[in-house]
Amino acid sequence: MEERAICRFPLPVFSELPEDIQRRITEVQQKAGFVPNIFLTLARRPDEFRAFFAYHDTLMEKETPGLSMAEREMIVVATSARNQCQYCVIAHGAILRIRSRNPCIADQLATNYRKADISERQKAMLDFALKVSREAETVAESDYQRLNGLGFDDEDIWDIGTISAFFGLSNRIVNMTSMRTNDEFYLMGRVPREK
Repeated sequence: MEERAICRFPLPVFSELPEDIQRRITEVQQKAGFVPNIFLTLARRPDEFRAFFAYHDTLMEKETPGLSMAEREMIVVATSARNQCQYCVIAHGAILRIRSRNPCIADQLATNYRKADISERQKAMLDFALKVSREAETVAESDYQRLNGLGFDDEDIWDIGTISAFFGLSNRIVNMTSMRTNDEFYLMGRVPREK
């Protein structure tokens, strides 16, 4: 495979980055075994890097009684597929496969979540997420009532909507920068890890 740029914009020199960003990137590399390209791309603007990942972590790195970490990733994969964001579908598809322990789920959601092997409750969650992502102006009280009837409380609904909205931003940045997906993401969660 020919060597291709990570994105359209020049990347910063790692040693010239602020110490907190160097530390964050190093921690991610140690945990994942590689540096996801979004970290390198966004590091070119340190204040935006910090703001982006602070909000990302607040939304994605928690599990609540009504919304698991895997369901949060489902939202990202389904909305990113609709927004044609290859990077986010592949990267978050890998995370979803790991968090759900299901090697098939990400492909199903990215192709057509309505046909995926998920619950009716999760399909309703994704219906709402897609509505927020693509036509938020049409969200109505009936949408909330449907989700409430399936056991989502208002805090869960807030999370579904904000994850969808945040990744709408992320999808647009990734597409605007022509960000490549790391090759490592493609196999993650599909095959057992070597011990």
